[in-house]
Amino acid sequence: MNIFVGSLPFSIDEADLRDSFAVYGEVNSVKIITDKFTGRSKGFGFVEMENDAEAQKAIEELNGATVGGRTIVVNKSEPKPEGERRSFNNNRSGGSYGGGNNRGGNSGGGNRGGRY
Repeated sequence: MNIFVGSLPFSIDEADLRDSFAVYGEVNSVKIITDKFTGRSKGFGFVEMENDAEAQKAIEELNGATVGGRTIVVNKSEPKPEGERRSFNNNRSGGSYGGGNNRGGNSGGGNRGGRY
């Protein structure tokens, strides 16, 4: 079972997180998510446990526990449904002066109607 662990202290490492879950059963993998530019923890991660009953016990007992002064959130991780990935709007037709491709700066271009 894949388990989401949130509100982690930024100082916790994967070995410490593994140890917290290993009390309940065999841990297959641990991954703390980090910022790709700074390498700093984003404060959440995932733990994979083979045995669902052991994983459920870990969820029940660790959800709401205090780790490093923070109350962590632990629950079963559900995969994102296909097609619900984040997308960015690349439509550049808007802007503070509204204006499609006629950006014109402060020259009265766009949809301002020359009200300056």
